[in-house]
This record gives sequence, structure tokens and C-alpha cells, in this order.
Amino acid sequence: MSETAAKAPGSGLGAAVDPNRWKALAFIAIAQLMVVLDATIVNIALPSAQQDLGISDGNRQWVVTAYALAFGGLLLFGGRIADLWGRKRAFVVGLGGFAAASALGGAATNEAMMFGARALQGAFGALLAPAALSLLAVMFTDAKERAKAFGIYGAIAGGGGAVGLILGGFLTEYLDWRWTFFVNIPFAIVAAAGAWYVIREPEGGRNRSALDIPGVILSTLGLVSLVYGFTRAESEGWSDSMTIGMFVASGVLLLAFVLVESRVKAPLLPLRVVTERNRGGIYLSLGLAIIAMFGLFLFLTYYLQIVKGYSPVKTGFAFLPMIAGMITGSTQIGTRLMTRVAPRLLMGPGFLVAALGMLLLTQLEIGSSYAALLLPAMLLLGLGMGTAFMPAMSLATQGVKPQDAGVASAMVNTSQQVGGAIGTALLNTIAASATTSYIADHIAGASSRSQQQLVQLEGMVEGYTSAIWFAVGILVAAAAIALTLVNAGRPGGSTVASSEEGAQDEVAVPVVAH
Repeated sequence: MSETAAKAPGSGLGAAVDPNRWKALAFIAIAQLMVVLDATIVNIALPSAQQDLGISDGNRQWVVTAYALAFGGLLLFGGRIADLWGRKRAFVVGLGGFAAASALGGAATNEAMMFGARALQGAFGALLAPAALSLLAVMFTDAKERAKAFGIYGAIAGGGGAVGLILGGFLTEYLDWRWTFFVNIPFAIVAAAGAWYVIREPEGGRNRSALDIPGVILSTLGLVSLVYGFTRAESEGWSDSMTIGMFVASGVLLLAFVLVESRVKAPLLPLRVVTERNRGGIYLSLGLAIIAMFGLFLFLTYYLQIVKGYSPVKTGFAFLPMIAGMITGSTQIGTRLMTRVAPRLLMGPGFLVAALGMLLLTQLEIGSSYAALLLPAMLLLGLGMGTAFMPAMSLATQGVKPQDAGVASAMVNTSQQVGGAIGTALLNTIAASATTSYIADHIAGASSRSQQQLVQLEGMVEGYTSAIWFAVGILVAAAAIALTLVNAGRPGGSTVASSEEGAQDEVAVPVVAH
């Protein structure tokens, strides 16, 4: 493609093609990998950190929860700040803050210092993640190039969590849990330095409107209440009064947020971003798919380590086929077909292939063979998710006004974050209930200690498979939503342009509704 300036049809704006866009993608990918793997790398190190810092069993969940609350609660605000400051500045500041918070976590001497560091990581991650995705959205406008760029980004977004399990296992087993935090620092320095020199953000993309303070407060409190409600449900149960109170508060706050956004002149989240049919379908289907994925990571990690006796490192390597599948699905299937078929014809079948892989895992038993059952299941899951994630990531930001790119990207991250919180709590509760029921029904017949241990292991596996059945249904629902709501056709021209007004002319290139 020519490196000369190209006009975006219908936009009236000259959009010069950035010759450094592929170099920029490399640094954006490094930053995205750091954020995604951080979500799982700390889980592997948690037992060692808990022992060293004297964190009680009751408080250890806050190592994960503090990050999740800050990240999930501040994403919309972070996306809006990226639109206001400019994506490049938000990206670099987010990286610097994330590195500093990681250094604080690695140097923690008590639980308060650790919880504070995790909350700071979440806050800067909420600035960094939407800035990264929206930079791709505004820098890659050619349809074929956009497909390749989002294929790489989608593979990292999907596979980074599994990479975190491998890296976390190595660092914890052979070095020290503190390195699961310190490892972020070189990632951040390289990505920030590269971005500063390479990224040239297109002109006219900032949203300089006054910040919607009521919207910031309502969305942050509403999302924090929602994420904390699901997190608390996992540990305290769904009937706990605080859990119910959090869900009620979240519903009231988020409803008030929607009412405020429909009336203010410069909303934090312009409702046209989420009410547009394709984006709404993507946010919903992605959130559902993440519910299934997060539960799976949790159950397979426990199954491999507790039932099969794998070490942390071996467990991490056991997830490699899923990473390979995601990379293949995203960069080979999704990228090659995205400009040839409608996005829903990649997303729907992709989620169904992932559901087929999940269906295989409902056959798990104590003695299940890794090669005969887990390997093909993980390959199918990876292929399906990689194929579906790639067009979803691209279409979620396609055709958005440049001034809204940050907040549209933040909604992608928000649907994933909320989906992760729901998945961990909901599927864990289903699994725990099935395990308790199985053990209660079978423990009486176990006379020896070894038989009792066997019943407990069988109960755990029964719990996992019961929850995985629900995950299969959730993925089928995600496929149905993608096939029904996402009606955009394949990109019909070479350039994806941003609209100037509302959702009715979201994409300047021909997009055929089917």
C-alpha cells in the first residue's frame, strides 16, 4: 500500500498513513501482553506471597480483588482520559504508573503495601488498556492492514493469560514470587520508550469537552459495586446481605449513570457507542465468552495441580496448546477471512468451536489422559476463541468517531473485566455446590482414609464438569448473540473511516446489513 496521505471517504478529513504504524503495533502489543498476563501471573505467586507477608486466608483475596476493582471501576474514566489527553500520552503515563506500582508490589513488606500496589496497578491499567486498543483503532484504517493488526492484538489478548501461568510458574518456582511483579518493569520501559519515539497520533482525534464528573463518579461506583458483588459472592455466598446490597447499589448507580449520560452535553460514555447494534452485540458476546474462559482457566489449573499433581511450571506448559490455537485462530483464520466474510460468520462459528472444546472437557475424570482429552479440547478452545476475538476487537472500534475511540475501547475492556469477575464467581459457586453434594452422597461408603481422599478428588472433578456444562451453554449463547445482533458486512472498501455524526453513518465504507 502507498505511504502517501489518503483521504477517508465521507469524513472530509485527510488521514495520513503513518509509516511507523507497524513498529508502533510492536510496542502496543508488549504493553497489552504485560497487562493481560498480570491478571494470571500473580495467582501462581499468591500462596508464596501470602506466607511471606503474613496475609490471612480471609484477606488474601484482596491481592486479586484490589486490582480487579480498580481496573474494572476506572476503565470508562481511563478511556475518556485517553480521548482528552491524547492516546499516546495516556499510553505512556499508564505504562510508567503500572511499572512504578509493580515495583511497589515487588518490594512490599506487609499486606497493606501489597493491596495498595495492586490497586495502583489496576488504576494505571485502566488508563493503559483502552489507550492501547484505541491507538490501533485510529492508526490502522486500511481494511486488510487493520485485520492483520487486530489479529496480532486479539491473539495476545486471548493467550496472554496462559502465558502468565507459564511465566508465573517459572518465576515462583526458580526465583521468587516478587519477580512476578518486577518482571513488568522491563516490559513497561521498553513499551513506553518505543511508543514515545514511534507513535504519531492522527490529528483531530482528541475530545476536549469538559469532563463529565457525575458520569465518572456514577460509573466508577457502579462498576466497583458490580465487580465487588460478584467477588464477594464467590467467598461469602449469593445470599450474603452485603453481596445483595452490592448488586442493588450497582443497579441503582448504573441506571442513574445511563440517565445522566442521556442528558448531559458531553457525556463520559456517549450512548451511541453502546446502542449501535454491532457494538452492543460485540460487548455482550465478548463478556459472555470471557465468563466461560475465566472459569475454565481456574478449573483446569486446579485440576492439573491438585488432581493430576502437576507442578506450577508443568501446569503452565499444559496450557500451551490453547495459546497455539488462539494465535492460529486469530492470525491465520481471522486475519485471512476478515476482509472476505461478515464478522458474524467468524464470531458465531468461532464461539461454537470453542463450545465444542468445552463440551469435551465435560468428560473429565480423575484418570483422564492429557493427550486424548485435554489436548484436543484446548486446541479447539484456542482456535475458536482466537477466530472470534479478532473480528470482535476490530469491529468494536470500527467507525467510531475519533473523539470516542478511547471510551469505545474501554467498553471492550469493561465487558471483559466484568465477564471475568462474573465467570470466576458464578462458575466457582456452581462447582463448589456440586462438589459438596457429591461428597455428601458418597463419603459414607468410604471406609478407609485413601477411599475418603478418592471421594474428595472425585467430588472436585464432578464440581468442575458441572460448571463446565454451564460454560458450554454460555458460549452457545455468545454465538447466538453474535449471529443475531452483529449484522455488519465485510469491509467493502480499503479504508475504514470514522463518522462525524451519530450511529446512523458509523462507517464510511459500504457496510451491508444482512
